Amino acid sequence: MELDIKWIGSQNYGLPRGTKGRRGNKVIAIVDHIMEGTLVGTDAWFNSIESEASAHFGIGKSGEIHQYVDLNNVAWHTGKVSNPSWALLIKGLNPNYYTIGIEHEGYSGEDLTENQFQATLELHRILIKKFNLEVNKETIIGHFRIDSVNKYKCPGVGFPWKRLFNELQQSEDEIIFSDIPPQHWAAESVRKIKEVGIMVGYSDGTFRGEENITRYELASALDRLMN
Repeated sequence: MELDIKWIGSQNYGLPRGTKGRRGNKVIAIVDHIMEGTLVGTDAWFNSIESEASAHFGIGKSGEIHQYVDLNNVAWHTGKVSNPSWALLIKGLNPNYYTIGIEHEGYSGEDLTENQFQATLELHRILIKKFNLEVNKETIIGHFRIDSVNKYKCPGVGFPWKRLFNELQQSEDEIIFSDIPPQHWAAESVRKIKEVGIMVGYSDGTFRGEENITRYELASALDRLMN
């Protein structure tokens, strides 16, 4: 799945404001949030200096992804630390320095839409690969793990933690092509023909199973089968 990420931008980044970089700190976790509002409203909120808030990404119910802060820079998404339960918290260092923030359109207690879930799943996969993160409950957390007093409903009981971890923990071997989820009815058959070299997919990592095959592609597959 190729993500279409729309750049929105925000003045609310860096410590102090406008400072680029993370002062040498490595990203060690993704923090998931709920907007308690709409994507359009969040766009405006993160572009208000008075809000003193931002995140790296926002994901709408339609699956649309907006980016507010460059990944190399610090976003203002974690707020204050209050009665935390996060094992990787670094004492005395603002968590914004070593986390990525993802906001989700909606309100605490609501379920993500399917399009929203698929978008956040793929975005998590990209970030996990980019920052070489392990998939566990300390590297992917809710805001409530940092502030359990004021943000105990963030991202809320409707956030699909179990499904997200289940799908993220599937091995790379199980993800045959980027457009074929492991649970697809034809996934096992596609895996087998890929393993023996009959069909190899496209250079962008997709299989495009709904497209018609040309006579040239058929000839190429049959040639590999006979040899």
